[in-house]
Amino acid sequence: MKHTDPPIIVEQDFKTTATKVWNAITQCEAMKLWYFDNIPSFIPEVGFTTQFEVQSGDRRFPHKWRITEVIPNKKISYHWSYDNYSGEAIVSFELFELNNTTKLVLTNTILSDFPSNIPEFTTESCTQGWQYFIQQQLKDYLEKEI
Repeated sequence: MKHTDPPIIVEQDFKTTATKVWNAITQCEAMKLWYFDNIPSFIPEVGFTTQFEVQSGDRRFPHKWRITEVIPNKKISYHWSYDNYSGEAIVSFELFELNNTTKLVLTNTILSDFPSNIPEFTTESCTQGWQYFIQQQLKDYLEKEI
């Protein structure tokens, strides 16, 4: 993924309130059930940081997140990078509620290039990963919660 690539955008409608979606994307215990089960902590406050590791095959990806923007029940953004790999991104989750349905729009914007020789850092892999998390995992989680 290169900083010149267009942002990756994934959208999903949920038949629930923005508050319930917000809680699912900002409360650590909920995030562990649909997102990454090893997130050590998460507080939706600007400046908060967290780190955790994800393994894919024989590669380890030490995730580093720093919250950059919070508008409760509407938007959260965080800076996303990895120890030992170049590349930086901003990931934003925006919520739009209308008639007890909430649209989530995830935008992944590349700030600096990720290594092109690692399959997990391709645009296709990133897009598929976000579709899996938002359109499958989060959707399934919220449908069980309703």
